[in-house]
Amino acid sequence: MRVANIFNLGVKELRSLGRDPTMLLLIVYAFTLAIYAAATAMPEALNKAAIAIVDEDRSPLSARIVDAFYPPYFITPSLIDQAEMDARMDSGLDTFALDIPPNFQRDVLAGRIPVIQLNVDATRMTQAFTGSSYIQSIVTGEVTSFARRYRADTELPVDLELRARFNPELNKSWFGSVMEVINNVTLLSIVLTGAALIREREHGTIEHLLVMPVTPFEIMTAKLWAMALVVLTACAFSLIFVVEGFLSVPIEGSIALFLVGALFHLFATTSMGIFLGTIARSMPQFGLLIILILVPLEMLSGGTTPRESMPDTVRYLMLAAPTTHFVMLAQAILYRGAGFSVVWPQFLALALIGSALFSYALARFRSTISTMT
Repeated sequence: MRVANIFNLGVKELRSLGRDPTMLLLIVYAFTLAIYAAATAMPEALNKAAIAIVDEDRSPLSARIVDAFYPPYFITPSLIDQAEMDARMDSGLDTFALDIPPNFQRDVLAGRIPVIQLNVDATRMTQAFTGSSYIQSIVTGEVTSFARRYRADTELPVDLELRARFNPELNKSWFGSVMEVINNVTLLSIVLTGAALIREREHGTIEHLLVMPVTPFEIMTAKLWAMALVVLTACAFSLIFVVEGFLSVPIEGSIALFLVGALFHLFATTSMGIFLGTIARSMPQFGLLIILILVPLEMLSGGTTPRESMPDTVRYLMLAAPTTHFVMLAQAILYRGAGFSVVWPQFLALALIGSALFSYALARFRSTISTMT
């Protein structure tokens, strides 16, 4: 093995990547616009939901209910008549349509139990579920305070003092942006290394490498360090300028320590990319393989759903995946400010998994090259 060969071959990979506008566009998008979209487009959060109200009572109480819906949870309600309600919902203009019946205030003051009809467009699943609870709470609170003539403070037997650790604002964009960075590190590392190998095969340049005085180890290692360097640089840029800068998401821990952990993770995932590149014979095949591999890795790694909520079989099986340990490491450092004394087990696990994947991918790469000679 010659270090010079590995370095020069890696520079060749960087130059080849620089001449591929599609891959460059993917890298830029994955660490800029994709991060912003994941941080700001959280569908489970109720934000500016469209609501229309049919006020058939025209009383102070109904007006009070109408005024209770305001941004950011709801847009200003559209006051419509009953004939428009179904048509507007069929057209997708409203997610919620509230129908306040005639004599509603009189029935409330008389001690009767009047019924308010709430129509919900359930195709907007997350908003429908969350918004229904919000509307029920708002209407109940306004009716109760109107009937009592004042807003009563409920005296609870126990005072619960909430202290939200690591995300005191309970801002979902803090979680979404960082997790998107973590997921895109995995995605790009696999895509870039696998595509680099397939590109060599499709362009016929792999044969040129075979007649040069370089070993399969040098060829593979060069692809790994070059693509890992690109992903690591893009990741650092995204954390500093997009997450911390543009989105104003506070990073509690050391970005340098996280990048070292990302380097261990990239050792494993770039090896995985080489392995998939030896199996696939074309870029379409490689894309289908990535779907089969990447979706379970991201969904079951603990980034989307806590691992404690998963079946025991899945939890133990995913300990063999590098993404599980990388998510644990990244969340501990970036969210909770953990140091190396806390995350060293994840570093060790990534080193072991990466070594195993590298060895297996190298054996497969050598086998593939030997069949071509």
